[in-house]
Amino acid sequence: MLFKSTAIVATMTFLSRILGLTRDIVFANYFGVSNGTDAFFVAFKIPNFMRRLFAEGAFSQAFVPVFSEYKETRSFAELKDLINHVAGSLGGFLLMLSIIGSLSAPLLVYVFAPGFADETRFQLTADMLAITFPYIFFIALTAFAGGILNSYNKFAVPAFTPVLLNLSLISAALWGADYFAQPIMALAWGVALAGFLQLLFQTPFLVKLKLLPKPRFKRAHEGVVKIQKLMLPAIIGSSVAQINLLLDTIIASFLITGSVTWLYYSDRLVEFPLGVFGIALATVILPSLSKQHANQSPEKFNQTLDWALKLVTLIALPASLGLLLLAGPLLVSLFGYGEFSAHDSRMSSLSLMAYAIGLPAFIYIKVLAPGFYARQDTRTPMRIGVQAMVSNMFLNLLFVIPMVMMQFEGPHTGLALATSASAYINAFMLYRGLKRQGIYQHLDGWGKLLLQALLANAFMATFLIYLSPSIESWLSWPLFERLQYLLGFVAIAAIIYSVSLFVSGFRPRHLQH
Repeated sequence: MLFKSTAIVATMTFLSRILGLTRDIVFANYFGVSNGTDAFFVAFKIPNFMRRLFAEGAFSQAFVPVFSEYKETRSFAELKDLINHVAGSLGGFLLMLSIIGSLSAPLLVYVFAPGFADETRFQLTADMLAITFPYIFFIALTAFAGGILNSYNKFAVPAFTPVLLNLSLISAALWGADYFAQPIMALAWGVALAGFLQLLFQTPFLVKLKLLPKPRFKRAHEGVVKIQKLMLPAIIGSSVAQINLLLDTIIASFLITGSVTWLYYSDRLVEFPLGVFGIALATVILPSLSKQHANQSPEKFNQTLDWALKLVTLIALPASLGLLLLAGPLLVSLFGYGEFSAHDSRMSSLSLMAYAIGLPAFIYIKVLAPGFYARQDTRTPMRIGVQAMVSNMFLNLLFVIPMVMMQFEGPHTGLALATSASAYINAFMLYRGLKRQGIYQHLDGWGKLLLQALLANAFMATFLIYLSPSIESWLSWPLFERLQYLLGFVAIAAIIYSVSLFVSGFRPRHLQH
């Protein structure tokens, strides 16, 4: 059941990520790398960060376990009452936050991109942020609706919803830019529209479940108070990666023009496998783990975690290796056209390789953290997250300052490398915490699985290292030839990996759950 649900979410997320790549290809081709793109990516990153914080991050991690507890142990009327009061409290808070954020846009730019303060990018960023900030209101309510649907095993609808964001932004870039003196302003309005459309899309499905919220306010509602208490530490614990990315943006704003954009495109490619596999898996296992905890089933809880970690091991390692070895070809093939130069591809590939190293850790965090959240323990991930964030700040300085002093061609690479290193620190501490508390114990089959995965990755890497054309060859090919070769190499690498696993004795039934 979990494997099937994960496949459904992964498929929908894959569609969204494909459209996301299409969106970024359009951005690169139409807008290139400039002050305008740096400004938009900061204006989009701030509400996007808030989305991860309040929507996919702290709110979902706190809401789903409490909602599952009510669903398993309370009446339908009590469940509906919880939904109504959460909608009232969350909606009211988000509305005030959106108004304050839009009015405080210049101040937020000073905080999150201080390097823009004395440049033309500052005003453009502030103008766009005032438009994009209300996105958090709609998308957090969308996550609220998605949490309800996921708890009823309606995974496809929330997983498909992000498609609307990409369609909105693509439309804004292709057809809306001509209506603005600053064409890139169209993208800001595309973000705002997307938030509204995503919330509207999920509404009929809540109606079908008879769970459409009717916002109510009660300061001492038991369930709301419980969610609020869980949310506060979860804000830090579940969003360390996003905080680290914002710290990267702050430092990158002081580096040469283009640094913010180069980091954005490399991060987008890492987000592809992270979203398709990591977030999809986390989305599916959190309601299941929460239900198992509510029903006091520690053995099933452990089995679910073990299954998820094994699946991550088989998927994250080849994805990381593929991004690392095909960083240049990926960026040249997907974005290297129009205003996005070969130099931009080179700079982005440096940070992509650094992010790729950390991909397994990024995905492991997505699986390990729900082991705590499902038990309504948000304090342990918070403490671990703070330590990882402090490590990231120290590593940023440790890597970037020497690169700047030695005039390394891409000092922004140090930011990506620090993010990857801190992710491993975070993942290891989460794993150790689960082991020490007796929440998770290894089940049989790990030794054989690791050996099979390592051998399969070795064969795949050998193919990519020795047979992949030079970057000069990729640059000499036209668009369709680049894409054909890229898809061909990715497909062959995947076949080699899969066949190697099969020959070593691995079968898909070994991961049925």
